Amino acid sequence: MVMDKYRGPMRLRRGQVDHTTHDQRLLDSRGPSDWVHTDPWRVMRIQAEFIEGFGSLADLGPAISVFGSARTPSDHPWYALGEEVGRSLVAAGFAVITGGGPGAMEAANKGASEAGGVSVGLGIELPFEAGLNPWVDKGINFRYFFARKTMFVKYSQGFVVLPGGVGTLDELFEAITLVQTGTVTSFPIVLVGVDYWSGLLDWAREKMLGHGMISPDDLDLVVLTDDVGEAVDRMVRAREERAMRPPERRGQWD
Repeated sequence: MVMDKYRGPMRLRRGQVDHTTHDQRLLDSRGPSDWVHTDPWRVMRIQAEFIEGFGSLADLGPAISVFGSARTPSDHPWYALGEEVGRSLVAAGFAVITGGGPGAMEAANKGASEAGGVSVGLGIELPFEAGLNPWVDKGINFRYFFARKTMFVKYSQGFVVLPGGVGTLDELFEAITLVQTGTVTSFPIVLVGVDYWSGLLDWAREKMLGHGMISPDDLDLVVLTDDVGEAVDRMVRAREERAMRPPERRGQWD
């Protein structure tokens, strides 16, 4: 089997595949002065990624990002759950955005695509994953995580989070931070999978709230459910609430 690796718009195969990424080269230390000769020039490439993302997604319309593990097998109930989420979001008038990878991301893209909706994948250059899943109908490959993360938040009206690992937690807690600080408004976050996520919320309630590290209201920033219909209804209600605001208060998605 020939492995493909994407580096931005470029596809690499066989002997051309390396095991480093642009993020690694940007963030790894290379000595006291090497950054002076390399990092300023990276600004142009970083700028190009933002321009590509903004230009490609500007006309997307209402969209919801769906996160979850790349390791979810296609025969697992969580994969079927992801497909249902994708289909239901499309039926409610949303495009579906994922990280473009396999597993739960593929499931949500598949559900959205088969339902006739807009299925978007925002891929990232990684040393151990290759390309976008086959159900992405509109895909962008990013070199830098921070450029990609900006697109998830800027062009989504909310997040649906399926069972996942470290990457899923990263996106989840970044979204919670943005909502908690008021950086984004009317941005619902729904965890789907009561059995999977309950322990995390119990820990937050016992440890974070118990030690005064968060306020009680912070726990209300996340909705926990097993019901896909409830998750989608929460996204629809947030869309309706934005539409009722005065134009100057509607936010970036209207």
